[in-house]
Amino acid sequence: MRISFLLSIFLIISACNNKSSNKKEILNPKPNVILAHRNLTNFKTVTFPSKDSLTITADLYLIKKPKNFILLCHQAGFSRAAYIEAAKKLNRLGYSCMAIDQRSGKIANNIINETAKLAKEKGLATKYLDAKPDIETAIDYAYKLNNGKIILVGSSYSASLSLLLATTNDKVKAVAAFSPGEYLNGINLTESISSLNKPTFVTSSKKEIEQVTGIIKNVKSDVVIHFKPKVKGIHGSRALWKETRGNNTYWKAFTDFLSLVE
Repeated sequence: MRISFLLSIFLIISACNNKSSNKKEILNPKPNVILAHRNLTNFKTVTFPSKDSLTITADLYLIKKPKNFILLCHQAGFSRAAYIEAAKKLNRLGYSCMAIDQRSGKIANNIINETAKLAKEKGLATKYLDAKPDIETAIDYAYKLNNGKIILVGSSYSASLSLLLATTNDKVKAVAAFSPGEYLNGINLTESISSLNKPTFVTSSKKEIEQVTGIIKNVKSDVVIHFKPKVKGIHGSRALWKETRGNNTYWKAFTDFLSLVE
């Protein structure tokens, strides 16, 4: 009897503790980045086929009567969600945007790269250069949405692809490259973009300045802005994230460039 009584008391106390624990979790839930992402004003997720029929997932951040349309491409290991914060700010500054998932990537802000996930399931190659048709198709898609030329923005390996594509693609009016480099196997980027004659913006972390200077040394454009941060900075378009020290200086340089393209 005594053992049964003590066991009953133990079970009652345990149940009370569990209820208290559950209540605490409900009152203090962990931030749900995905829900916050889906509830953005003027936000829409779309899909369209790449040149090899792989489905590309993209986020549209549209406003009425935009100054320009900006196509945002992420860096290695990331997804379209790397631009949630930046796209919202660009909307406020008067620009419509589309951020895409390229097949070379993984996750950002807790949001999976759906294009990369699908490419892996299909057994497709996912190296940096393999993402080139994804960006090409996205340029076509954005061009139709905008009914005109677009501004192409890349980060790290996609910065290199963006410079490469902007050199020959007539649907691109200007290009911004965050930390471009010789990341594309079999392609000498410095030589390949020597005929680039469109407004060009490049930047990077402080330690990458010399590398970026070399990449753009032969570019023929009359408008080439190379923002060289005085702070340590960071690799890629994460320079625009609010967590990055000196992000305001990157934003100032970037938006000054955008104003030249209007």
